[in-house]
Amino acid sequence: MNRLAHESSPYLLQHAHNPVDWYPWGAEALDRARTEGKPLLVSIGYAACHWCHVMERESFENEAVARVMNQHFVCVKVDREERPDVDQVYMEALHSMGVQGGWPLNVFLTAEAKPFYGGTYFAPAQWAQLLENIGNAYAGEHRIELEASAERFTAALGSSELGRYNAHLPAEAGTVSDEEFKLLLYNLGLKFDREHGGMERVPKFPMPGLWQFVLRAHVVSGSQIMLEQTLLTLRSMAWGGIYDQAHGGFARYSVDGEWLAPHFEKMLYDNGQLVSLYSEAFQLAPDPLFRDVVYDTIEFVRLELTSDEGGFYASLDADSEGEEGRFYTFTHAELRELIGPEEPLFSDYYNCTRAGNWEHGRNILHRRQTDADFAAAHQLAPGALPDMIAAWKQKIMAARATRVRPGLDDKILTGWNALMLQGLCDAYRAFGEPEFLVLARRNAAFIRDKLTRPRRFGAENRLGLRRSYKGGRATIDGFLEDYALTIQAFISLYEISFEEEWLLLANALTQTTQTYFFDPAENLFFFTDADVDDPDGNGAGGQLIARKKELFDNVIPASNSVMAHNLRRLGRHLDHAGYRTLSATMLAQVKALAVKEPQHLSHWASLYAAQLRPGPEIAIVGPDADEFRQELNQGFLHDTVLAGSETGSNLPLLQHRPPQAGQTTLYVCRNYTCSAPVQSVAEARLLLAQS
Repeated sequence: MNRLAHESSPYLLQHAHNPVDWYPWGAEALDRARTEGKPLLVSIGYAACHWCHVMERESFENEAVARVMNQHFVCVKVDREERPDVDQVYMEALHSMGVQGGWPLNVFLTAEAKPFYGGTYFAPAQWAQLLENIGNAYAGEHRIELEASAERFTAALGSSELGRYNAHLPAEAGTVSDEEFKLLLYNLGLKFDREHGGMERVPKFPMPGLWQFVLRAHVVSGSQIMLEQTLLTLRSMAWGGIYDQAHGGFARYSVDGEWLAPHFEKMLYDNGQLVSLYSEAFQLAPDPLFRDVVYDTIEFVRLELTSDEGGFYASLDADSEGEEGRFYTFTHAELRELIGPEEPLFSDYYNCTRAGNWEHGRNILHRRQTDADFAAAHQLAPGALPDMIAAWKQKIMAARATRVRPGLDDKILTGWNALMLQGLCDAYRAFGEPEFLVLARRNAAFIRDKLTRPRRFGAENRLGLRRSYKGGRATIDGFLEDYALTIQAFISLYEISFEEEWLLLANALTQTTQTYFFDPAENLFFFTDADVDDPDGNGAGGQLIARKKELFDNVIPASNSVMAHNLRRLGRHLDHAGYRTLSATMLAQVKALAVKEPQHLSHWASLYAAQLRPGPEIAIVGPDADEFRQELNQGFLHDTVLAGSETGSNLPLLQHRPPQAGQTTLYVCRNYTCSAPVQSVAEARLLLAQS
């Protein structure tokens, strides 16, 4: 066993028995590299990564290959999910080398942790030769050239993200316009796949944040094209192999352009965001398919990814029995034995074939038409198909129960839990299902009790977050992603429960980010607070060669864009002009980029839509406040801030707004200027329609 045996990350523990002399990222590895004058080999991946497993089997478990690695390098294994800061720096370095990124990410560094070469997956022979070449070059006369190359890449990493993309604060920082927004939508529409949904690219990722923006674009602009493209995308994904037709939950992406063949790992962060997306879509277009997706995905998370303490685990692996997707797929012979006489009907419904629609003669279950169209085409009696489908799913799940299950990454990550918490809040908002609120409260309490802690920053104590939890122990100081997503979810939990604790915690975490992550020179936040030495957290020995800022939205929205939304929402809840101004200033700096490349800045584009068509603040006060809130939430409320109390509150939106004549009262306000109070949701909707 190597040093990784003492780590908690399942990904690192997977490599604990490798003959490679692995170190975790930290001071010990960096000190050894400097002492011995050796280069570092940093290999980054995650537990559910298929090609990470392949490279481990082929190379890292190979005694001969490991001998070369140990001879020439100080070898470091990194779980990108635990240390997104390390991954971000060296992924950007790889891009600057002209190499397309991916995982495993293998990068070679000088003893000062400066990158000079990198790549992703390497076949065994290619990897062994590369190790010999780099090892000999660094030990010989080419070391000066490699170090000079490393200095150039390091200088590029240290440059400002805003400067690199020519983002700047315009003279009229607060201006947004309909003309500019139309151009943004036009630029985005050029990238639509109008046949299969999603964007015109392969592989296809769900990108829930992008489609949440497109829904908002429809609400703001009235564009039916935006709504139709979103509904096409959501239906195509829900019918595709990327969605687990038998059990719910989405895989990380589809390797083809039709959503058929997934990369089979199921990630918590995808499923949390997709619950939010399908819940919001249902509010705008109440398709029963969207409701089923939300309910089944939450049930999948509850059964498969929920700890006894109320935290949510990170992911399920793509592989089982050494084969990608084996757990989820079936041969025709297996289906015939399993389903019995109804197998031909089953195979028509799920588009399975004798030859298989995927590798090794196996079938991925997927759909291509509505239940109504399928029933009509097969002349099925009304109401017969739902019972058939339910019975088929039971048989599929019974067969899966006898198989070797995909590996579970049972670490609990704060930011990813916050995304699932947000999903539960959005689902409760849309459907009013009491169990969703129970799950949300339990998870929020877990984050509060297990992942927050008083943390000393210089001479002050502030509320801090940890990044990861496993085995009863929280480790690694939280990154901006963890703070931003937790703040977002806590605000949302307040808005669906009217429990003020969550809003106050959101504000306390926001104050921490403002004080210790903020860069006043560029009005954006640092990605990590590694400048603060904490021996129990990341520690000074783990400092990186560059401090990065997340500017571009990806599968998870950039932490800076999430914070800009948070500041706007909190600023309205707490009547904090400074928060609102900062949010507008942050957007102003990236506005031109968002208009030009909206597919890469979609969460910023959602903030643009909010500033273009600001929504109301609604205060609900009185004994039926929660019932009024539930009724109000049956429709989609764009950019709306909700506050409420049964008895009254000192929160700014609720101060001096009492119930009228002892009855529950609604105040519909804009910029803290309120219409006359009303005492029914129907009257409130009329006021909303007039504005």
